[in-house]
Amino acid sequence: MRELGMPARSAMVVALFLAGTGHALAGEMTRERAGQLADGTVVEAVTLTNDNGVSARILTYGATLQSLIAPDREGKLADVTLGYDDLAGYVDTPNYFGVTVGRYANRIAGGRFAIDGQSFQLPQNDGDNSLHGGGAGFDKKNWQVASATSGATPGVVMTLTSPDGDSGYPGEVKAKVTYTLDNAGNLAITFEADTTKPTVINMTNHAIFNLAGEGAAGGIEGHRLTIPAAHFTPVSEILIPTGERMPVAGTVFDFRQARYIAHGLRDGTDEQIRFGRGYDHNWALDKGLTVQPQLAARLEDPVSGRVLEVLTTEPGVQVYTGNFLDGTLIGKNGHLYRMGDGIAMEPQKFPDAPNQPDFVSPRVDPGKPYRHAMIYRISTAR
Repeated sequence: MRELGMPARSAMVVALFLAGTGHALAGEMTRERAGQLADGTVVEAVTLTNDNGVSARILTYGATLQSLIAPDREGKLADVTLGYDDLAGYVDTPNYFGVTVGRYANRIAGGRFAIDGQSFQLPQNDGDNSLHGGGAGFDKKNWQVASATSGATPGVVMTLTSPDGDSGYPGEVKAKVTYTLDNAGNLAITFEADTTKPTVINMTNHAIFNLAGEGAAGGIEGHRLTIPAAHFTPVSEILIPTGERMPVAGTVFDFRQARYIAHGLRDGTDEQIRFGRGYDHNWALDKGLTVQPQLAARLEDPVSGRVLEVLTTEPGVQVYTGNFLDGTLIGKNGHLYRMGDGIAMEPQKFPDAPNQPDFVSPRVDPGKPYRHAMIYRISTAR
C-alpha cells in the first residue's frame, strides 16, 4: 500500500514552526491529512506543540508517535525519534517505530495462553511466539480521532474497536489512547480499554529514540541510561522470560546509577546479551505497579544535553536497542537504520505474563477497565 496524500515530514514541521506560518504554533494543536490507505481510508496527523519548542506529531495509523521534536541545550531543534518521513513507510515496511502496541505488547510463548481453563491461539509472528499482537495488532489499524484540543495543554484522543476473536484474542475491546503535551515537556500517553469477555491486554508506546537526533552518527552508545530496578527478567534463547527475577548487581544490566549504554551493549561474554543481540530485556522496576506514573528510565545524551525520562504506572520496562535493525530500512531523511541507532524504553506488564503466574497478571475482565498511564518527559541538562 502506498500513501497518496501529503508526506508527513518531521523536517517540515520544524520549518513551519520556525517560519511562523500558522501551522504547529506554540501551545496549539493542528490537524491535517497525512495520506490514505489502499482501500481509500484517510489517515490523519495531529501535531501538538508547547511554548518551549517541543512538538509531537501523531498519526491515526497505529496511533503512532511519528516525531518528537525537542531543543538541545543551545536551543537547536531535532527530531529524536526513529521512523519514516511519510505514511508509506509505516504501511509498507513496518518496524513498530513509535506505534501503539496491542493487544499485547512483547512476546507470548508459543502464541498461546489460557483464561479460566479455555485456551487461545494467537498468530506466531516471532518464530513460535506471538509478538506485539501477532502481526496484525493495534499498530496496523487506523484509529479514529475522538477529540483534539488546543490550549495550555493541547491533546488528542484516538479510539479503536477490536472485535471479539481479533488475532485470536477473546472479547470485543474498545481501546482509547490519549496524548497531551504540556509546557514542562511532558508528553503524557494514557491507554485505556474495556472488554466484553475476560482477556489479556498490555498496551504501550514503541518509540525508538536517539537524543542526538534520529540518524545522528554514533547512535545511542554514548547515551547514559538509568533504570531504578534491582532485578531484570532473564530470557531463553528465543527471548521468553524464564520466570526468574535476576539481580542486576555485578552484571551489564545494572543501570541503578547512570551508565553508558556502550559498556554492555556488545558484551558477548554475557549470555543474555548474546540471546538478545544486545539489550532486549525487561527490568522489574523497584516501584512495582503504581496508581500514578513514576520513573522507569532516564536517558541522557551528554553532547546535546537532551534528557528523556520515562514514567509509568506499570511494573516493568522493556529496553530494546534496535538489535534487529540491519541497515535495510530507509528511515527519515534517507537514513539507513542499524543496530544501536536508537533505544526503546517500553513500560508494560512483563513479557509472557499470561503464562507466568508469578508475574503481575495482564488479565482484564468486563466492567474492570484496563488503564496504563505513561509520560515521556523531555528536558535539557547543562
